[in-house]
Amino acid sequence: MFHYNHLRMINYARSLADILIVGVSTDELVSSYKTPPIIPFNERLQIIEALKTPDIVVPQHTLDHTETVRKLNIDAFVVGDDWYGKYDYLKDLGVQVFYFPYGTGVSSSSLKKTIYDSYEKNLLQERKAKPESVKPQP
Repeated sequence: MFHYNHLRMINYARSLADILIVGVSTDELVSSYKTPPIIPFNERLQIIEALKTPDIVVPQHTLDHTETVRKLNIDAFVVGDDWYGKYDYLKDLGVQVFYFPYGTGVSSSSLKKTIYDSYEKNLLQERKAKPESVKPQP
């Protein structure tokens, strides 16, 4: 789920780049390390393409970015600090790696939990507000 911290990270990356390439993880990739995304890949791709900030938006099929970095001649790589250390191998390819401070409280997982908790709370309130069903008299 696209949220404010994603936007902040993209804007930060823009400040570092002459050309900003943003990768959007495919559903298969996301599902390989956490629960499947709620918003389908094609829709998430279109959301990022609709932003003014990225110059190019590419699908991300793997967590190994070696081929993409070489193919697209990438010299700086930005990722959330929840992945801290994971992409240090790119430094060996001459890439500056920036771990964006993601902050606390806002993440796709926390948003899903908030939505679920809100739904459960509202459902419980609606059930309490409904009268008990009328039982037929014998």
